[in-house]
Amino acid sequence: MLIEKISRDFLDILKEELIPAMGCTEPIALAYASAKARAVLGRDPEQIRAKCSGNIIKNVRCVRIPNSEGMTGIEAACALGALAGDADRCMEVLEGVTRDSLLKTVSFLRNECCSVEYLESTIPLHFIIELSACGESASVEVRYSHTNIVRIIKNGETLFMTEGLKEVTEVADRSELSIDNIYSFAEETDISLIRNFTDRQIECNMAIAERGMKGDFGIGIGKAIIEFFPNTIFNKMRAYASAASEARMEGCDLPVIITSGSGNQGITSTVPIIVYAYEKGIDEEKMHRALIFSALLTVYQKEYIGKLSAFCGAVSAACSAGAAITYMCGGSLTQIKDTIDNTLADIPGIICDGAKASCAAKISSALDAAFFAHALAMQGKAYASNTGILQDDTAATISCVGHIGRVGMQPTDQEIVKIMIQ
Repeated sequence: MLIEKISRDFLDILKEELIPAMGCTEPIALAYASAKARAVLGRDPEQIRAKCSGNIIKNVRCVRIPNSEGMTGIEAACALGALAGDADRCMEVLEGVTRDSLLKTVSFLRNECCSVEYLESTIPLHFIIELSACGESASVEVRYSHTNIVRIIKNGETLFMTEGLKEVTEVADRSELSIDNIYSFAEETDISLIRNFTDRQIECNMAIAERGMKGDFGIGIGKAIIEFFPNTIFNKMRAYASAASEARMEGCDLPVIITSGSGNQGITSTVPIIVYAYEKGIDEEKMHRALIFSALLTVYQKEYIGKLSAFCGAVSAACSAGAAITYMCGGSLTQIKDTIDNTLADIPGIICDGAKASCAAKISSALDAAFFAHALAMQGKAYASNTGILQDDTAATISCVGHIGRVGMQPTDQEIVKIMIQ
């Protein structure tokens, strides 16, 4: 049986990570901080100044903001949050935008009352929102994760500050995360303890996938996959996951259950599993356990990489989805690890050039590699250790890929941001 502490820790991780978010998480994080600053200021702002790290600029630049009638950009996200947002809704801060508040936001932006500055920071996810009106000011600083407020200032007085402004984003203990422990947890935990997480994943993430397949978002990648490729389960899995991402990036107002701070990772690590289970008639309980396996494996991989980097998170999430399908199909722990190794031998790094509609295409490509890795593993085929960056142990391979994403790709990240700013 599972050690009680590990079970408790993993449930705490799921509670922290699997939360609803409406729209791409970076502009929503700006809107949330702006709404928080508006509450501290106590009145509508006359001016907003947003200081943003490169990765925030990169991930807000191209995505449409929900309930904004197609607005994009940092200025729009901040103004909407300050004038129309509800900070108590956290990552669903823009759920209650009204027509009047939207018109007020449009006027605010037209008068160029919001400015954006590049924030020189070694922290990829870092921004400061400053609001001012009637001679008063309020600022909110966020570091490391999307809702991790580290400092609040009003009229020059610090109202709140985390000790040393250090990283305090995670309460749940992650020290026991490993492939073996995740596998044991997925296999042994009481199903009633995880259904509240997985039911929401199925409801929310499949709803936006369905909307993406039926709606008119971006270039319609989900429909294109079905139209241009054979009508197989594999292509349906790619189509629905990609369609969900494209809808989200294009401003669909449906929430997504995110994973490791990302809706695209939440979609990629869930939708293919659900589609596969439905199409194959797989036992419902096994599907729910596979979803939890995928979520925790995504978190485990991202612990090495970080929330934001030049490493596309779809790779980690797709790798988890492929491994979870191997688990769901009755694959052994060795075959699950082989699925991970096969995926990371194929695509150990797609660059992240910001959140945008074409993230959906990257999800499709990453899932292509992950499902092929699954098929190979189920036939007992796997790349040998020391093939490229593959190590003797799958966990060591994950850590090496994480090092590349967090450290090795830092210069790449800087060049991507430089190109986008120019």
